[in-house]
Amino acid sequence: MAAPVTIVPVEGRRLLSVFVALPRRLYAGQPGYVPPLDMEQRDLVEPKKNAFFRHGRARLFLAMRDGRPVGRVSAQIDDLVAPREGRAVGFFGALDAIDDAAVVAALLDAACAWLREQGAEVARGPFLLNYNGEYGLMVEGHQMPPMIAMPWHSHWLPKLVEACGFAKAMDVVAYQMQVGPEAEAALPLPSGLRLGEGRLGTVTTRGLRKGHLAEDAEILRRLYNDAWRRSWGAVDLTREDISTMVAQMKPLLRPEHYVLIEQKGEPVAVALVVPNVYDIVGDLGGAPSPLGWVRLVTRLLRHRFHSARVILLGVSKDLEGTALGAILPALIIGELMRRGRTLPYRMIELGWILETNMPMRRLIERIVPEPCKRHRVYEKALG
Repeated sequence: MAAPVTIVPVEGRRLLSVFVALPRRLYAGQPGYVPPLDMEQRDLVEPKKNAFFRHGRARLFLAMRDGRPVGRVSAQIDDLVAPREGRAVGFFGALDAIDDAAVVAALLDAACAWLREQGAEVARGPFLLNYNGEYGLMVEGHQMPPMIAMPWHSHWLPKLVEACGFAKAMDVVAYQMQVGPEAEAALPLPSGLRLGEGRLGTVTTRGLRKGHLAEDAEILRRLYNDAWRRSWGAVDLTREDISTMVAQMKPLLRPEHYVLIEQKGEPVAVALVVPNVYDIVGDLGGAPSPLGWVRLVTRLLRHRFHSARVILLGVSKDLEGTALGAILPALIIGELMRRGRTLPYRMIELGWILETNMPMRRLIERIVPEPCKRHRVYEKALG
């Protein structure tokens, strides 16, 4: 008979280090798993590093058996969510565990108990830490190349979560788009459409201005929030959210990573693509040696990435229902492809995309017929 499971709240630096490093210890050697950097994962749950904690709060838990950590979970409340949802929704996240129903049940019970204490009526997840962070439980695509800010979970977790009474709330999908002439030819753009003067007015594009990062970040935030405000699970990015994100990504960003489309000088669509950090950390482990850090810095400075991910994309709601509004997503993707000629990327991943967002999916599936990954969000009423 297996020893009982004990749930321990994470308090202090030692247990936080255990919490952060646990996935790579649980999943080491599993096909498709590549450990992220412990440093980067720690920043996601550190109140001083993650802007989430300016409008939310969280509790971290470890599952212990025979003195060994065998699982982890977070529980969190985002104060920005209730006004949108009309009910008290709490979140769980950072769910990783061995293949054991008792361990997963104990972890989710602990998370739900804490959420009830905070007044939550529904538990939803996994999120790290909210809708604008790492998102969903991986249910398809375990052996696809890993991608920045895309969580990986072992194949046994979905059935163990469902056994605890959680049901599917939403799936999000991702597509991997190869960069090259064939993909560009498949992009469905009207034959006469081009940037500059045209029948839809003056439509221009530009990249990131290194001397105006704060201004460009604010344009990105406003357009993204405007575009997705009425979508399932949408929560506005705050100024603190976007400034923290840009500060963390600044060493990776180049002007080509930011696509801003303007009509008559006014911003109407924007996208941010970031290089895939797994391209340069995959062989270093989660806690690199001193030599490993030297290799990482060298690769970063030389921009030795071969893939990237579109993490934010938005089109102004003012153009909803117009001819220009309908083709702006395709214009953005086309511009990303063109910029891919001057960057070392061979593939760009588009995700997450709500499974119900059929206009966007149909556009992408003209180029890439099938999603490469699927992540599932679960929820459960807290009686």
